[in-house]
This record gives sequence, structure tokens and C-alpha cells, in this order.
Amino acid sequence: MSAEIINLRMVRKQKQRQDKDQAADDNRRKFGRSKAEREAARKRRDDLEKQVDGHLLDTPRPPDDNGAA
Repeated sequence: MSAEIINLRMVRKQKQRQDKDQAADDNRRKFGRSKAEREAARKRRDDLEKQVDGHLLDTPRPPDDNGAA
């Protein structure tokens, strides 16, 4: 009658990998967005920027570089 010998270090590392994978899956579900959602947000942001820029009274001009400091 002999018991199966296990390497505790390997078991510990395997458990850590499983925990890390589970945390990654949870984060993907919690924070992940599909490509369509990212594109829709980008388009909405661009449209809003154009709308705001269209309502500016004066267009900003770069400072004059006349050498005076």
C-alpha cells in the first residue's frame, strides 16, 4: 500500500494559474467591450468634438514667434 506522491510546489503554482485565469475572465466580463461598442463610442466622441468646435466664436491661433521672450 503506497500513497501517490505529489509535488506541493507544482500544485500551488497550478492553483495560482487557475486563480489568475479566473480573475482575467472576471475582468473581461466586467470591463470588456466589443469592437462595435468601441467604434460607436469613438464615433460619438468625434461627432461631439465636431459639434463643439463648430460652435466656437473664434478659432484659436498659434502664438506669434517674433523672437521676443
